[in-house]
Amino acid sequence: MPVHVELFGIPRQRAGLKELDVEANNLRSLFVELGRAIPQLVGVCLEDDGQLNPGYLANLNGRAFVTDTETRLDDGDSILILSADAGG
Repeated sequence: MPVHVELFGIPRQRAGLKELDVEANNLRSLFVELGRAIPQLVGVCLEDDGQLNPGYLANLNGRAFVTDTETRLDDGDSILILSADAGG
């Protein structure tokens, strides 16, 4: 199921793009697929095993920051990935 991913701060700079759609059913599979699609994010904000590195945040649908990699994702969900210091 497609999940819309938006990148801000360092993730956007490393990726060279601001958004893309990824097939994923939970947060871990999203991070793994994102690492495959944009290998330059691995080792910076993503780990090979589907974890988000400390210092980076994931926000689900603009409502809540999520850390549990087993968090279910539904078709049409939106994930924002940013460095923790990118906010105001």
